Amino acid sequence: MRTPTRIPPRPPNPYDELASLADPEETLEEIPVVVPHDTAAETTDGMYGDTSADPAEDDPLGLGLRYDPPDEEPGGETGEEDAWSPPDHRRAKRSRSRRRRRRRLSAVPRATKLLFAVVACAAFLVLADRCAVMYAEKKAQQTLQRQLHLEAAPQVDIHGFPFLTQVFAKRLSRVDVTVPDVAADRVSLAKVRASARDVRLTGNLPSDVRGAVIGNLDGEVLLAFDDLNRELGASQVRFSDHGDNSIRAVGKLTVAGEELRVRAQARLRRDGDRGISTDIDGMSVDIPRVATYRPGKDKGLVLHRETAERISRDAARAKALLSVPAVAERLGVSKQAVAVALRDEDRLREITGAPRFVERLMRVNLVDVVVDHPWLLKRIGIDPKLVTALMGLRPPELSDRLSLSFQLPKQARDLHLRHVTVERDGIRADLTGAELPVGKGR
Repeated sequence: MRTPTRIPPRPPNPYDELASLADPEETLEEIPVVVPHDTAAETTDGMYGDTSADPAEDDPLGLGLRYDPPDEEPGGETGEEDAWSPPDHRRAKRSRSRRRRRRRLSAVPRATKLLFAVVACAAFLVLADRCAVMYAEKKAQQTLQRQLHLEAAPQVDIHGFPFLTQVFAKRLSRVDVTVPDVAADRVSLAKVRASARDVRLTGNLPSDVRGAVIGNLDGEVLLAFDDLNRELGASQVRFSDHGDNSIRAVGKLTVAGEELRVRAQARLRRDGDRGISTDIDGMSVDIPRVATYRPGKDKGLVLHRETAERISRDAARAKALLSVPAVAERLGVSKQAVAVALRDEDRLREITGAPRFVERLMRVNLVDVVVDHPWLLKRIGIDPKLVTALMGLRPPELSDRLSLSFQLPKQARDLHLRHVTVERDGIRADLTGAELPVGKGR
């Protein structure tokens, strides 16, 4: 039978207990264990589990500590110590990160959360509005391409934000359209750009939009010289800027089997309010290295420098030229000097070798001389058949070869041209229109 534990009359001094730690073997027996009387049995049975064990052995300091025996294996014997494994730092880091996020979200004010929600909703609405704009632009491009019979689809840009509110109101603020290569009479317009304002939609929304009415339209058309030269290449005419709002036209003409070069100056004019045409003047036809012929009211046939210098060096040609009194008079050679020159070649070389002789000869108009003395052309080395055929050309025939004109296409019958100008790259004209129907309702 176990002897009951003695209870000291006063609580032990903790300092004495600490001092006894210096030599626990000497003071182990002297340290009393204070256990309440009514709990001794419970402590003995509940704490130690085995009533045969001595509490002083499990808790020599009397601090209420107890020794837990190692777990036993299912077989009844004590198991070996569990194997060591490294700590999972990544898992701990993820756990700390989740806790920080939860703390941050819980720290965000409710007003800020509401603001974020409003911004996200607005971004979604803007995206939906832009998608609707792109769809409408695509449909408009297909409609214009079909109605104008275009090879390539035009470019359509719908302005204004938001677009959906404009659609619901059936009124678009501004629509820009760029149409390439529009057929216009004999040629094609290189580019048509227009800006339509106050566009009113017709039909029932959203699925049955039948068309639109354009309140005001402003734009411009470009007739490029490169396109003119390519499309009018059959007539071998080339156009370019000549300055002073005029065009230089250069082409080729076949006369009496010879290919001659034709030049003219074309001045632009509006043909009504839907077309452009040219007035041709300053026309000339060149016989290469021989002469230049100018038809029309101020007819003229003048020699090129090559021909004039050849005549001045050839005594026979010079005598043939001076033998015509009208030519000698225009050259400023007196009849007496001509008579001497026809007999004396030294005097002839003196006259034809003067520095001013070639310049004067290049300014002499030989039109009437050729008419009165057709033999002269052959004597001075010019084919009379070529000059005769050239002088037989009528100015209207040449003008038709060099003239330029175009009309706006019939599909754009409500558009009008204004302010035609000539620029470096081509002919530009302002384009205007008002209350223009577009689509099925036109």
